[in-house]
Amino acid sequence: MKIKSLELLVILSVLALADTCRAGLQWEQTQIELHPAPGAATAVGSFKYKNTGSNVIHFKSITTSCGCTTAARKKDDVAPGETGEITATFKVGASTGVQQKTVRVETDDAATPVTILALRAVIPQMLELRPSFVYWENSEPAKPKTIMVKAAKELRATSLKVSSSSNEFVTSVSSAGQNEFKIEVQPHDTSHPVSAVLTVQPDNGGKPAYATARVVNPTISAQ
Repeated sequence: MKIKSLELLVILSVLALADTCRAGLQWEQTQIELHPAPGAATAVGSFKYKNTGSNVIHFKSITTSCGCTTAARKKDDVAPGETGEITATFKVGASTGVQQKTVRVETDDAATPVTILALRAVIPQMLELRPSFVYWENSEPAKPKTIMVKAAKELRATSLKVSSSSNEFVTSVSSAGQNEFKIEVQPHDTSHPVSAVLTVQPDNGGKPAYATARVVNPTISAQ
């Protein structure tokens, strides 16, 4: 009985040793959610790892899901017991809302050759336009139409500047309360189709927002 127990103990020890040898990169986390500051140009997250195995692990490749995201590592080879991290950087640009990006990591670790790292960035909307599209039917009276703008309090905007891509429209801006503004848009006439992109720029140099103004034919959908 004692001999069988000893044999079982030896077998379990061998299996445990084999598992240890097979162990590779252990990640602290494979998903990160970021909340960059208002107006930030980038959102940066770090995925930390440790080589818990007995063999050196080599990074074969690291690729991202889009051109707006980059990933960098400081080393190509990770020795047993060594730690490190992969830094993922998402370029915010004009993006708002929730942005989901991934980083694909390929190594020579036979147990887990591919790991997918997920980066979730929540980008605050600095300027909310309601609506972002105004239009007039052909020959409709050329009266002003209103776009309401709500600015995030973090933006600290005191005024807005609105420019039109077409001189067929005129605009004016007035305050509508704390962090709110009213834009009046008016075409010179509605006798012919015309459209314009309106660029709404906060006075503190923050990121602009965009709206569309259009005069349409009766047979053409406003969409």
